[in-house]
Amino acid sequence: MSFFVVLGALAAIVGLALLVTAIRHQREQLPRYAAMLIGGMMMTAFGLVIGGFAIAYQRAAPLDLNAAAAE
Repeated sequence: MSFFVVLGALAAIVGLALLVTAIRHQREQLPRYAAMLIGGMMMTAFGLVIGGFAIAYQRAAPLDLNAAAAE
């Protein structure tokens, strides 16, 4: 398992924790919780993207750009 898969999973978990906290305190309407909501969404998306690209990179075959015939 790659470091980036672990990093993505941790970022997604922390982002979800921020989202849950911000949603629970939504009635207070403080700018702090609005920032937590935005930051939680961004961190969750970052974690999913980083983890997904790391998994796709591990599963893909190596790209050999020198395999094409010279013209």
